[in-house]
Amino acid sequence: MGLTRSLCEIIAATRYESLGDECVLRVKQAIQDGVAVALAGCGEEPVTIAAAHAKSLGGAPQASLWGAGYKGSVVQAAQINAMATHVLDFEPMWSPPTHAVSPTVPVAFALAEFKGASGREIITAVAKGLEIQGRLQYAGNQYIPEDLKFHPPGVAGALGSAVVAAELLGLDLNHLQHALGMAASRAGSLLANVGSMTKCTHCGNAAAAGLDSALLAARGFTANPDVLEAHKGLIATFFPDGFDEARLLGWGKPWRVVDPGLAIKLFPSQFGTHFSITAGLDIHRQLGDGAKIKAMRIVSPLMKYTDRPQPATGLDGKFSLQYTGAAAILDGKVGIDTFTDARRFSADMVELLGKITLTQDASIPGDFHHMHVATEADLEDGRTLKAICSGPQGAWGVPLDPAAHREKLLDCFSRALPAPQVVTLVGLFERLESLDAAGVAQLVALIATARPEKK
Repeated sequence: MGLTRSLCEIIAATRYESLGDECVLRVKQAIQDGVAVALAGCGEEPVTIAAAHAKSLGGAPQASLWGAGYKGSVVQAAQINAMATHVLDFEPMWSPPTHAVSPTVPVAFALAEFKGASGREIITAVAKGLEIQGRLQYAGNQYIPEDLKFHPPGVAGALGSAVVAAELLGLDLNHLQHALGMAASRAGSLLANVGSMTKCTHCGNAAAAGLDSALLAARGFTANPDVLEAHKGLIATFFPDGFDEARLLGWGKPWRVVDPGLAIKLFPSQFGTHFSITAGLDIHRQLGDGAKIKAMRIVSPLMKYTDRPQPATGLDGKFSLQYTGAAAILDGKVGIDTFTDARRFSADMVELLGKITLTQDASIPGDFHHMHVATEADLEDGRTLKAICSGPQGAWGVPLDPAAHREKLLDCFSRALPAPQVVTLVGLFERLESLDAAGVAQLVALIATARPEKK
């Protein structure tokens, strides 16, 4: 029996009861975090442009485009809502790196709105969609961002979406194989677009591709049923440097959402910049009132895509060690509003960016588990302040303060919903596993009322 068939048998055999309490807890956390950052992001320009484009194309009103005030086809809704989930770069980070929430959670909720689903069915589907993405990256040993040849959610995410959709559509084993076969042919995304509007479409396209593949498979559309191991198949194409099949088939032993687990982001930017931010916040605390920086140095691993001394836009600043570190030092916080063009081109930011030197040291490990970023600031009064971050809060091995995560969730939700509805929404998420289809419909309807803040 081939690899794809063996994996599909394991996927099909997975039930809610086999997940375990810790897996359910972590999946619920991922779902709530994903929807929160989507509601905060649904008013961002890339999402509003894409939503208007979808509306202009027309489509059956099957599922809500969050924050837009109207419905599109279930595939359109999954695509646009996935873009909203990723556009702020605020969703959880995974190990090895990918963005596993945006290609899965919006698919589950779009189908729940279109066809109905219980909370347990959503949790099960998302758990499976997260696991296949984590297992693919783990089997491919894709740990070091600088070594990546493609943006992971554009590949792993398409299969994750297909698995979520197949579960909620009730596809049998054979149809699941064909859904994965189709999704694999739609995989791909270029790292050159990191820092542009197009980056969030990598997750949106993955969500749409996987869902559409499952819908086609349900109608009898076929693909190569052995797409993982086939000659010039997915593994040969995207993981030519090595692929550990045993890691892939180690499905749920343990669940990747549990071990190593997800890293909850407390800052809306590329995860490597969280090291620079954390060090910068330490420098900010040391500065004192009236202190002036004469020169600043940052030392990081080799991560060329984060060396952006003069970001072209606030969005581009999300991927700049220099900008994020400067923002942390200047403001003592980094949030959604840090990455506006107004903040990017403010006088104090322009001045400090001109004083920063970044050195990328190849001797520093380049993976998120072992890397560090060091920052030094020379002050005009003669002092030199130093800080080093070997892991931001919420990263693997660094405990996440539940109060800090709750503050993030409430801030994100409150950007699109009034306070009473936020309270109701959080309560529904907390008891998601106990919601029947009617309860999920209430949750989905509440999300659909979201209206982003006017900018």
